[in-house]
Amino acid sequence: MTELLTERSARIVAARKLTRRAGRDAAGLFLAEGRQAVAEALADPAGVREVFATPEAASAHADLLGAAQVPVRLVTGKAAAGLSETVTPQGLVAVCALRDVPAATLTAAPPRLAVALAELADPGNAGTVLRTADACGAGAVVFGAGSADPYGGKAVRSSAGSLFHVDVVRGAPLGILLPELRAAGVTVLAADGGGEVELPALVDQGRLTGPVLWLFGNEARGVPPELAALADARVRIPMRGRAESLNLAAAAAICLYTTQLAG
Repeated sequence: MTELLTERSARIVAARKLTRRAGRDAAGLFLAEGRQAVAEALADPAGVREVFATPEAASAHADLLGAAQVPVRLVTGKAAAGLSETVTPQGLVAVCALRDVPAATLTAAPPRLAVALAELADPGNAGTVLRTADACGAGAVVFGAGSADPYGGKAVRSSAGSLFHVDVVRGAPLGILLPELRAAGVTVLAADGGGEVELPALVDQGRLTGPVLWLFGNEARGVPPELAALADARVRIPMRGRAESLNLAAAAAICLYTTQLAG
């Protein structure tokens, strides 16, 4: 019988450090929990170091793990719980390499659609924006300095595997990157509830057809004024009802989907 790794095993102790941002950055690794995330990670096995599974999870996901091209190690339930940030751990966790790409990649070959996040605080929103960007065909999501870590447990879960489908840029100095992108032919649009241009007007003007980067800001404060000033336009979503505003994830979905249709 294969001996199960416990919470005191060296591999588990090392993996548990990846639940903290400092540990992830130091090791260049992060954790992806649950079948969806692990399946997407294993689609590119070169980026996966190993998978931990409880005996129950290994049995439930035998089809997935049986085809895995990386080591699959059985662990106790307590060990798996130590790698999870959820109340009910799924018992299936992959150790993956960080997927960061340099910001210069975007200026050298701008994608048709990209997203930049300025001081985004909520990791759940970070994952949701990643998922929405992926659904709308975006090629990259830029996490500006001070934004939530897309490799944290909540963000990875919220992305539902989309973290593995788009390029991720972290810690980018947006004050430098945005002018460089505009110089490379990218239309930079700042989502702003008080913006001078309404979203439908951009469609009518044909301004969403070329390479576009949408800039979204902090959930409470919006896009910092100094960054909004670097955009081609500050854009608002017209609202016919009485809602005071849209939350960030909803606004991102509307802006990105509209851009997808225009392209």
